[in-house]
Amino acid sequence: MVIICVSGSVGSGKSTLSKKLAKSLKFEYFDVTKEIKKNKLSSGYDEEKKCEIVDEKKLIKFLVEKINNSENLVIDSIFAHLIPKKYIDLCIVTTCDIGILRDRLKKRKYSSEKVRENVEVEIFDSFVIEAKEKKHNLLILDTSEGYKLKEIVEFVKKEVL
Repeated sequence: MVIICVSGSVGSGKSTLSKKLAKSLKFEYFDVTKEIKKNKLSSGYDEEKKCEIVDEKKLIKFLVEKINNSENLVIDSIFAHLIPKKYIDLCIVTTCDIGILRDRLKKRKYSSEKVRENVEVEIFDSFVIEAKEKKHNLLILDTSEGYKLKEIVEFVKKEVL
């Protein structure tokens, strides 16, 4: 069993990478965002930010159960790096140049407040710092100019499989 989590700022390319990586490795792709509402893993909805208010304890418990009932899995979520290290073989954190990230978020028609908030998270390197605090086997991937999927797949095969 191999479990890879992909985390990073909204708009940093984690979903695109997760889907391609899962397909290349023939792993199951798991989109946590879709599961939050479906499995009642939130404590409500933030009207101002237009998003679910995630109950992190419930979510982590849910993800650990999913991991324990899975074979090979790529988990895609802004919360994935919070899963305890003992369940994760590799944590990939996607990062992005803040100017490019800002443009990506504006294209999604996010409010200026949501753009600012997500750019600040990227500026402060929050996902990388939190993943390091969890002591994950970590790959930091700058997606600003794209990436070479083949090289990432080779890295995974060499380091994790």
